[in-house]
Amino acid sequence: MKSLWSDSDAQAFVAKYKDQGHNEDVALRVYTTRLLGGDPRLVLHGGGNTSVKTRATDLLGESVDVLCVKGSGWDMGNIEPAGLPAVRMDPLLRLRRLDKLSDEDMVNYQRANLMDQTSPNPSVETLLHAFLPHKFIDHTHSTAVLSVTDQPDGEEQCRALYGKRMGYVPYIMPGFALAKKAAEVFEQDPTVEGLILLKHGIFTFGDSARSAYELMIEMVTLAEDRLKKNRKTVFVPAKLPAKTASVAEVAPILRGLLSLDQGDGAYKRWVLDFRTSDAIRNYVDGKDVERYSQVGVVTPDHTIRTKNWPVVLPAPEAGKLDEWTQGAKTAIGAFEALYHDYFTRNNERFHPAKTELDPMPRVVLVPGLGLFGVGASKKDAMIAADIAVNTVESVTDAEAIGTYSPVTEADMFDCEYWSLEQAKLGKGAEKALARQVAVITGGGSGIGAAAARAFAKEGCEVAVLDRNEAAAKDTARQVGGKALGLACDVTDPASVKAAFAAVAAHFGGIDIVVSNAGAAWQGQVGIVDDSVVRQSFELNFFAHQSVAQAAVAVMKAQGTGGCLLFNTSKQALNPGKNFGPYGMPKAATLFLMKQYALDHGGDGIRSNAVNADRIRSGLLTPEMIAARSKARGVTEKDYMAGNLLGCEVTAEDVADAFVWLARATKTTACTVTVDGGNIEASLR
Repeated sequence: MKSLWSDSDAQAFVAKYKDQGHNEDVALRVYTTRLLGGDPRLVLHGGGNTSVKTRATDLLGESVDVLCVKGSGWDMGNIEPAGLPAVRMDPLLRLRRLDKLSDEDMVNYQRANLMDQTSPNPSVETLLHAFLPHKFIDHTHSTAVLSVTDQPDGEEQCRALYGKRMGYVPYIMPGFALAKKAAEVFEQDPTVEGLILLKHGIFTFGDSARSAYELMIEMVTLAEDRLKKNRKTVFVPAKLPAKTASVAEVAPILRGLLSLDQGDGAYKRWVLDFRTSDAIRNYVDGKDVERYSQVGVVTPDHTIRTKNWPVVLPAPEAGKLDEWTQGAKTAIGAFEALYHDYFTRNNERFHPAKTELDPMPRVVLVPGLGLFGVGASKKDAMIAADIAVNTVESVTDAEAIGTYSPVTEADMFDCEYWSLEQAKLGKGAEKALARQVAVITGGGSGIGAAAARAFAKEGCEVAVLDRNEAAAKDTARQVGGKALGLACDVTDPASVKAAFAAVAAHFGGIDIVVSNAGAAWQGQVGIVDDSVVRQSFELNFFAHQSVAQAAVAVMKAQGTGGCLLFNTSKQALNPGKNFGPYGMPKAATLFLMKQYALDHGGDGIRSNAVNADRIRSGLLTPEMIAARSKARGVTEKDYMAGNLLGCEVTAEDVADAFVWLARATKTTACTVTVDGGNIEASLR
């Protein structure tokens, strides 16, 4: 591991934050915190923490000693000064007189002594930083250090590696007790340059930001060098099928098996994130994967994101997915039973009792393919997958020099069911369409882009499909989050199939499809060229069929139902003059919607349509508005507001109707009209 310190970068941070009113200590603390947080070998997703002891001015204009320490919810990789809340030092130091202190009282006390009450909660390890005398303190969960310490003789190996340069702290859950013990270890030999928290992580400290940071790099490098010596063959490969099924085939089945049946056709779904590499395959394909993967997390901090162990599924042989599904179902059922037993066994120690979390795994190992992270959102699934990849590296290295042996089950349970985490249960209700994946065709502009934004706002993961790949990706960027933009020509069944496979592989499956792509062709039906009508049918009817078929295949594999939404048109009910080439396939699509409702209602798949009119979009262009206005003999303004309400209807209005239908879980074969009022096009 190399130091990334740069004098010029450091001074740039000092200058930048001086202009924002922050002193040099804070600026350099931000700089080196980002250096640490930017390396996943050191820190992952909110893990680790840093601090600096400095001075700040209170409301009375008095200068006071403060500890600026990483705050809850901030990631070290992109931290700002606001992520280092300042806490008054003297009150923190007085806490050391106590014999014990609950986590809740500790958090409240720390908040009461913030310089700014709008700041985030200081780290749960704030007192550890406070009780050590050093100006700059860094704490990481180095993968290499954990590989050395997560051994049956981890302390002895660490002492052999670092000698008296480091102090050695036995495993204690983060909080007041750990802070006191760490301070005691340091005070036994104040010459140590850092602390090894056994089976937890590493602390380094110094009088400057640079010295603390570069000491961290040096100590981690020593661990990396140790891992390169005396390595043994780690994982003997298991016998696997000659050909495995694809991720796109496996993911929807897995997603369905993981879903929690809420009754009455409702499911608590999950989003997946797939990872593979030579290192991952080496790990998951090992014949002893059921041993080394089930021992526990490399640092207890991870258990909140991944639970204590993954589920291991059979290898999915190509062409035998039914057989694999049964094997996977059995494995997941066994995981649930194991988790229930784990909870019951460990919960006996607590009064009052803890509330059991859901029993589903957050990491899934699939020999022959790789691993899946599982989460309530794509972001959460990616975090679980990142930690799983980190675990693969750490366990592989640990097994290469000895035997992987992390903290005990009881210690892991205490972290997973930490009172501070339990207090969060039931808070922050999920959005209406959270945990669901929506695919929008024609999503590069107009109604499709508006629908993508609307579904994302309701909590959906969104895939934007458009013939124009740049437009699809641009909408995905506008949507934000983890939205996916893909090129797809909906008139080409192969393109549709490939796009839906890509979405299934990316998110794990598909729950909602807005079949929106379309274009308008004009001409008198009696004389229009046959090629025009056929071209219109390809896009305005057959493309809807290709999209719906691809969606149904994924939805049936999941077994949790789904929702098909078609963008039809008032032309399906109220033909417009010289508009037959467009209206006829739209009428057929309206019937198609009803047929899907009829044929696939038994699969829990709902099918509905939105009947819109006169929406500015790539279909209803300024040129077409001018032509239709002329055909009707009205102004363009009157044409766009030519409805009973006398107002123009927007793409956002149509998008809201699609969202409403997606949320209407007991509605199918329904057409919702969004046109401001047009009696001729009304259904009844």
